[in-house]
Amino acid sequence: MSVDHELVQAAARVAAEHSRGDEHTVAAAARARDGRVITAMNVYHFTGGPCAELTVIGTAAAMGAHHLDTIVAVGSGDRGVMPPCGRCRQVLLDYFPSIDVIIGTDDALRTVPIADLLPAAYTWSDHRW
Repeated sequence: MSVDHELVQAAARVAAEHSRGDEHTVAAAARARDGRVITAMNVYHFTGGPCAELTVIGTAAAMGAHHLDTIVAVGSGDRGVMPPCGRCRQVLLDYFPSIDVIIGTDDALRTVPIADLLPAAYTWSDHRW
């Protein structure tokens, strides 16, 4: 599976241009099924807050992009590509069971299906009423 370098560059650009203190330190970029690239930043707060991957899901929905094919998160300060946390892995699997995620270091990026990052996962849609 090839790596969508345009997504990595988009997330890196947003992280570099829009990071602010401790509040916004990670950007995500996702490719919608129609080809659009959607970006967003995390919203850090001491009470919690959504990661960049979750904010990109909301941003995509607000833009009418309800099918995302690939996603990546990049940290500010040249931290590079960051894998999704456990909560984001679960949400991505539930919303987009076939989404691919770009992970790894700059010299060894790879694209993997979300299910590979959350084996034997609880699948919310399997247990809805």
